[in-house]
Amino acid sequence: QVQLVDSGGGSVQAGGSLSLSCTAAGRSLGPYVMGWFRQAPGKEPEGVAAITWTGGVPFYGDFVKGRFTISIDSAKNTMSLEMNALKPEDTAVYYCAADSSLNAVMSGTGKFRGQGAQVTVSS
Repeated sequence: QVQLVDSGGGSVQAGGSLSLSCTAAGRSLGPYVMGWFRQAPGKEPEGVAAITWTGGVPFYGDFVKGRFTISIDSAKNTMSLEMNALKPEDTAVYYCAADSSLNAVMSGTGKFRGQGAQVTVSS
């Protein structure tokens, strides 16, 4: 079993920055892909970013376009997402997720997820 706890997020004006953290506990995370997906009201889940727990090449959703950076600190069992140049359309609840499948993490169907963190970007 893996437990994920999201933290961070908040409210910011367009063009601003926010960060998210995900602290993981439980079984060994070595085989897992970690990442975030987001979901806005009335919309389908959308993959944001993912990376292997061992710190491989990160993967980003098309809409990120260089604005976000995902990173892993395995010594602290923590994953981070730095978000810059935020836009109002980035407003959503962001969920930390883990699964053996990249597609599952990015589609919001991963085996494990955090409780979510609200990100609100005003124009």
